[in-house]
Amino acid sequence: MTAALERWEIRAASDIVRDLPVTQAWDGLNAEGANLPFLDARAVGAALEIFGKGTEKLLIGLAGKQPVVMIIACPTGHFRWRTFQPSQIPLGAWVGKAGGDLSALAHAICTQALPYCGAFSFTQVDPLFLERPEDDSTSRTVDYIDTGWIDLSVSFDEYWSSRGKNLRQNMRKQRNKLQADGITGRMIRYLDPKEMAGLITRYGALESAGWKADSGTAIRADNAQGRFYAKLLTEAAAQGEASAYEYYFDDRLVAVDFCLCRSGTITILKTTYDESVHPYSPAFLLLQDVLEEMHREQKWTRVEFYGRMMEWHTRWTDKKRTLYHLTVYRWPWLKKLASLRKRRASDVVGDCSGGFPEPATSATTHR
Repeated sequence: MTAALERWEIRAASDIVRDLPVTQAWDGLNAEGANLPFLDARAVGAALEIFGKGTEKLLIGLAGKQPVVMIIACPTGHFRWRTFQPSQIPLGAWVGKAGGDLSALAHAICTQALPYCGAFSFTQVDPLFLERPEDDSTSRTVDYIDTGWIDLSVSFDEYWSSRGKNLRQNMRKQRNKLQADGITGRMIRYLDPKEMAGLITRYGALESAGWKADSGTAIRADNAQGRFYAKLLTEAAAQGEASAYEYYFDDRLVAVDFCLCRSGTITILKTTYDESVHPYSPAFLLLQDVLEEMHREQKWTRVEFYGRMMEWHTRWTDKKRTLYHLTVYRWPWLKKLASLRKRRASDVVGDCSGGFPEPATSATTHR
């Protein structure tokens, strides 16, 4: 990316959806690089509309007249900037041609793209797409979270036999318990964009009945998170890139997953379940049925969670990788100053390395 960079253009972040050539350029770079549905212009635009502060900028790195990298950047104070990173988007909001030196790109942003920028941070970078660079005199990386994924390239029987004995026995026990109690468990899959708003309403009602309501983090159809996910899923479903799953005990809704799908990968964005029936493990029952269906379809290669890897994830997969943050300082003395401030404050690294967002506990919560 950096070798081809000749100049930068700075525009309003909203141009990502308001200017058709910009939208097309963004989606073209996403397709050439990570090709993730939650980094499409429509998804990032929805996040900007609902969670943005209005201070975000669109940085366009050009080779001639062709964009080679596009970044939504936001100021974090004290001459620091970072990639736009609401918690609802798993990775930092930027796209670029595959490969390249991320540290060199961040340094180019500090010295060429943004006036008076002392440090720039790429947040929540996935090493699946960009190898983690080595620290040097002006840069450093820090771990964000370990995240898990499931390989769907083998048959479900082969996958299931590789899981621990406790998980397999517990799932069999839960299904036997349902049968003994005269309860029929069933999964429903939704693909129609017209069904997504109703799905969010039902999801919100279920989540708002649990602990997240007390913490103020529950999705509801009428709050910012609910509006974002309804818009995201509706627009993605119109492109055939969203699916949602509900699990019922007879006619009672007990668990919901919603996902984005592209190029053989299913990303499970959110999960909720009815906490009053957690002894039956409704979210686990749903996940098992979802995985069986994905294996049967034989068009998916992996499931991504993109949340912090919790103990329950390890029951379903032993595959993980570490997402990371990268901060590059304009001058070496700024890095030294930031390190000194960190030691004195004995605070989290984000406070002196570009204003990193807090790690999410998990995109999904299962029992």
